[in-house]
Amino acid sequence: MTEECWTARVPKTRRGKRMKWIIRGVGALLALIVVAATTVLLMDVPHRPKRTDTAPLLAKAERYDVRIRRDRWGVPHILGRTNADAAFGLAWAHSEDDFANIQDVTLATRGKLAAKAGPDAAVPDYLVSLLGVWETVDAQYETALPADVRAVLEAYADGVNAYAAAHPDEVAPGLLPVSGRDIAAGFVFKTPFFYGLDGELRRLNELPPDPLPKGSNGVAVAPVRSDDGATRLLVNSHQPYEGVVAWYEGVVQSGEGWHVAGGFFPGSPFLLHGHNADLGWANTVNNPDLVDIYRLTLNPANPNQYRLDGRWRDFERSEARLRVKLWGPFFWTVKRAVLRSAHGPVLETKSGHYAIRYAGIGEARQPLQYWRLNRASNLAEWKAAMALQALPSINYIYADRAGNVGYVYNGLFPARRGDVDWSGVLPGDRSDLIWTGYLPFDRVPQIWNPKSGLVFNANNTPFQATALGDGLDPKAFPAAMGVQTNMTNRGWRLLETYAADSRLSAAEFRAYKYDLAYSRRSDMVAVLREFAALPDEPGLVEAKALLARWDGRTGRDSRAAALAVLAAVPVINGRTGDGPKISPRQALLDAVETLKTRFGRIDPTWGEVNRLRRGPADLPVDGGPDILRAVYGTPDDDGRLKGVAGDTFIMFVSWDREGRLASESVHQFGSNTTRPASPHYADQVALFAAMKTKPVLFTEAQLAASGIAEDYRPGERTRR
Repeated sequence: MTEECWTARVPKTRRGKRMKWIIRGVGALLALIVVAATTVLLMDVPHRPKRTDTAPLLAKAERYDVRIRRDRWGVPHILGRTNADAAFGLAWAHSEDDFANIQDVTLATRGKLAAKAGPDAAVPDYLVSLLGVWETVDAQYETALPADVRAVLEAYADGVNAYAAAHPDEVAPGLLPVSGRDIAAGFVFKTPFFYGLDGELRRLNELPPDPLPKGSNGVAVAPVRSDDGATRLLVNSHQPYEGVVAWYEGVVQSGEGWHVAGGFFPGSPFLLHGHNADLGWANTVNNPDLVDIYRLTLNPANPNQYRLDGRWRDFERSEARLRVKLWGPFFWTVKRAVLRSAHGPVLETKSGHYAIRYAGIGEARQPLQYWRLNRASNLAEWKAAMALQALPSINYIYADRAGNVGYVYNGLFPARRGDVDWSGVLPGDRSDLIWTGYLPFDRVPQIWNPKSGLVFNANNTPFQATALGDGLDPKAFPAAMGVQTNMTNRGWRLLETYAADSRLSAAEFRAYKYDLAYSRRSDMVAVLREFAALPDEPGLVEAKALLARWDGRTGRDSRAAALAVLAAVPVINGRTGDGPKISPRQALLDAVETLKTRFGRIDPTWGEVNRLRRGPADLPVDGGPDILRAVYGTPDDDGRLKGVAGDTFIMFVSWDREGRLASESVHQFGSNTTRPASPHYADQVALFAAMKTKPVLFTEAQLAASGIAEDYRPGERTRR
């Protein structure tokens, strides 16, 4: 019987009553929804950020004396009367090009990003409390950071505030005012993640690894190895193309002697790598063992206690309040306990409670060290800045106008006992395993002015950092230091290019950086051998034959690179823990299927597959994963790989035999990193794809000779 027939037989009075009940039920449900929504809104009232009066922020901006000149590529050249003036101008210029990321960095550093970005940001917000970022900053800002450093931090914050006050439509609630402490806290929060603290936290919580690679190349050549007596430096960091750790290029100069050119991150007033008039450095990520994990034993009778040296100790307990944006005007404040033991922060996981002790814990002097590096004018001053030991990791490749070159496998190496295996999870009930200091700077692995005149790194072991027979002795560094011993393909290729050439010309120095090959000693070639050993089953015969003919190069015209990269990289990532495990057979079958489905063949050119895309630009690009010309792509909607990380901001720096400076650079996109309407949003894409560079206009004379496209004071931008 149909619904219509059944309804027709029901008396009207019964149908009326039924409709009334339905209406009442719907009304009651709507009333409950309204009550619940109102309750959520009312509960959020105490947590809503207060409105900020922006007039004082704009008034404070009037005290700064700075000009911003932009060259034809939109690169800002900041000229300030004082260091503080220059920092203010840098913040304003960077905000013009990338305010969104500067804002997100600031909110994340405060543990407040989830109120803007939603639930995905709740975990990073919690980490701010877990790592005690603000306790560290508040305890040390006035005492550990000298007045000259605080002046730069506070001026940079004032520049962000002034821009935000002048552009209120771009500002998230609760951002203003930004303070110098906010800028300092950004360094405290982010620097431990560069050596892998985030990876350890993910592993403990059984979360997948960060999909974006952390890499970089750096090379320095002394006059003895150059055919023209020049000193040369390659600055070649690998970062995400977009986001809060994407590079921004600038030239900053003050009347007090601060004069630098190179790469800045959103929220950083200091040059992170590049050069000044006298010296320069490149950074690459290193991965020493700087994190120790302790399994804690809890008191069965009191879960707020853990055992240490035979006694029950109380956790230090606090509470993180995470305001999370749900939808529209609705927010929810989540409360989570924050525990600390004598070891450090404590994580409660599915498998138990673990305490974490890591290099840089409780350290707030990172801005001081960066500032001293920026201001160093010779090797002795630069080494003195490094000896501050405030930066917990990162390789440094150094060169200067006097012809010195050097490599520092930088790290805050814990002063650990030598009779303990520190590589695994440690018992948490022994206080003798809680280290309290670090090895001095002269114990850090480093090489200065080797006979070969060459130093380099590509995220590989420091024991392969110069020409063969000229490097560090692994026996000089105890196992407790946790010095890495791995080699990357890029490390092998540095040995096979720069290190194999005893007399380098300027052209060769550049050409080797853009090397496109996989070494015969690389993981890639090892996996190719496994592919070759697979049975000749249907679907694999043609693929194996194609790979057997491949020359191992990732030029855009290669007909085998697409199959090799798509098949081998998942296998390699699965073995290194950077992705799910997959068998060589399945990986090769998957790659064949992807290429046939998307391109109709297994041998499209690499340039058809590997793309650099930005706004209207869509170009083929050479290189690939773990290539010296590094490009890491993710599948786009059409199946092509869209570059998302790898080579980003690149600099070639040199001092000739008379000490005269010259440098060139390129950015993968352009100076304006977040605004598609800008002419500088994608104007360097073609240059980058062609593996070319542009001059760095370091001096006033160079800038004037090239032509100033814009010249203005903050808030008064006019075109010339």
